[in-house]
Amino acid sequence: MQNKATVEALYKALAQSQTDTVGKLLASDLEWWFHGPPKSQHMMRVLTGDSSHTDFRFEPRSITEIGGGVIIAEGWEGAKAYWVHVWTLKDGLITQFREYFNTWLTVKDLKPEGWESFTVWQSMPRDLFHRSLPTLLLAI
Repeated sequence: MQNKATVEALYKALAQSQTDTVGKLLASDLEWWFHGPPKSQHMMRVLTGDSSHTDFRFEPRSITEIGGGVIIAEGWEGAKAYWVHVWTLKDGLITQFREYFNTWLTVKDLKPEGWESFTVWQSMPRDLFHRSLPTLLLAI
């Protein structure tokens, strides 16, 4: 649960414009991956200082720890903005960030050959069920 608390602290620090706190939670060589319209790279712009948290507010509706240091945050603002953030932590530090914007996401745990894989997390934006968005599978 410490990893989940770290990600919760990140969103709180972003909301309060506490850039020093944000910097302490992220690895200096943070690996980043994005899927969505290029103009929607909101979190990376915030993390690099290209925009402020007030330009696009990240207010997670759910934050779920799925194990292995992986935390998934999900949020949406009406019918036009749906996002999923997948954070990977090592030794209490965020080392990897995947941002999905207006994309349905399914996360599967892939086991070695002979084992059955299973879904560990799936997009659940209750307000957007009738919206057509691209779907991606993230294998962990």
